[in-house]
Amino acid sequence: MGSGIGPASGEHGSAEPVAVDDGRDTSGDHGFFGQPRPLVHIFGVEMWERFSFYGMQGILLLYLYYTVSDGGLGMDQAAAAGIVGAYGGAVYLSTILGAWIADRLLGSERVLFTSAVVIMAGHIALAALPGFLGVGVGLVLVAFGSGGLKANATSVVGTLYSEHDPRRDAGFSLFYLGINLGAFLGPLITGLVQETWGFHWGFAVAAVGMALGLIQYAFGRKGLPAVASVVPNPLPRSRRGLVIGVAIAAVLVIVVLVLTGLVNAGNLVTWVIGATVVAAVSYFVVILRSSRITSTERSRVYAFIPLFIASVAFWSLYQQQFTVLTIYADEQLNRSIFGWEMPVPWVQSINPIFIIVLSGVFAAIWTKLGDRQPSTPIKFALGTALMGVAFLLFLPFAGGGANSTPLLWMVLILFVFTVAELLLSPVGLSVATKLAPGVFHTQMVALFFLSVALGSSIAGLLAGFYTVVNEATYFGVLGAIAIVLGAGLWLGRKPVLRLMAGVR
Repeated sequence: MGSGIGPASGEHGSAEPVAVDDGRDTSGDHGFFGQPRPLVHIFGVEMWERFSFYGMQGILLLYLYYTVSDGGLGMDQAAAAGIVGAYGGAVYLSTILGAWIADRLLGSERVLFTSAVVIMAGHIALAALPGFLGVGVGLVLVAFGSGGLKANATSVVGTLYSEHDPRRDAGFSLFYLGINLGAFLGPLITGLVQETWGFHWGFAVAAVGMALGLIQYAFGRKGLPAVASVVPNPLPRSRRGLVIGVAIAAVLVIVVLVLTGLVNAGNLVTWVIGATVVAAVSYFVVILRSSRITSTERSRVYAFIPLFIASVAFWSLYQQQFTVLTIYADEQLNRSIFGWEMPVPWVQSINPIFIIVLSGVFAAIWTKLGDRQPSTPIKFALGTALMGVAFLLFLPFAGGGANSTPLLWMVLILFVFTVAELLLSPVGLSVATKLAPGVFHTQMVALFFLSVALGSSIAGLLAGFYTVVNEATYFGVLGAIAIVLGAGLWLGRKPVLRLMAGVR
């Protein structure tokens, strides 16, 4: 579902790092399906984290806008969707913070473990604390924790292998299988529990899932290579006071903005969009103006700009799985299966099934085509345009009322979602690393995550319009815009490839 951004999904991980050899030889360790035994513990914590993440997100919007008599908080749908969008954007913004803390202060393994604890605390807050207090505390903790874990789990997997270990790709494939298994099971179980016993029990199931992953990882983390705990670029002690001061000032500013009402539930998503735009523009300016990059590297960074824009457009539509599609499934989808009504969150489990099935198919296609496969701009253009086609597929049943859309039609729409995702998401991470200047490798990956953060936030903002405009107009206009952007990138592919200077 993105289930975790990475080679096998859109969530859906981070770019695969080059492992550092710390002298530990794992070539003879085949204890987990032929892979090093410690992989099972990272697989477990990531699977259960995705279980809790997507399980909670599957019921979050419903909790916000369902009436109090139905166990919800009775929010306006537009404001509720904005909160979900802001939360999604904050998760991907937090990956940058999580990566920085790992690189400068604690190392990837410690950040991963700490993040898992923070995530579990967030789910417990959602389950145990009443009303908006639980939502505020819970979502802040889960967003920061998920960002930290997402930024570092893949890095820790990379430390299990030497650079040329032939098992490396298979190990990452197994790791991403765990991501998608968690994304598949989370909405199924939390959705069923929520419908049977209520929202807080659903959030509690997410907390239990995260606890299981944390317990497994806590017992297995001692077997990880020492390099997993290394701080690659330690922050000098002389600068730690400044960093602490900036962090405290940032928290105080946020508190003041909230207490004065300048930041509230209605405009939170706008603030997140603004912060993401500022961060992205700043990253581009810093990289492009640096005297440490060559003219070829600068050209490649310019080539990344249209790809960045296409990525934002894609995620602006794709991430509406958690906003507009949830409302649509609740109000218009015929979820009856032989007389039994499927819980709304179960719709979120359809995409991971397709990811599990199709990711291997796409990998095989690209491998077979080799140098004949479409270039990156073409893949981005197809992914963006196909996402627009998916929105147009809503039109035959738009405005049809309760139970008007057949379940199989929604399955078809989500199939198109998945194909579009596999054309853009793993390709995006790959091209970010290929276009990155040598001294800004991590920052270019961060830029791709910022495109996801911006798209996720815009998805929440757009969902507010879904509740007030004609449904056919909403799906038609957004679908057409995505198709036009995709067509524009297709037509401009040759100039973009020239700027990419040999990278395809």
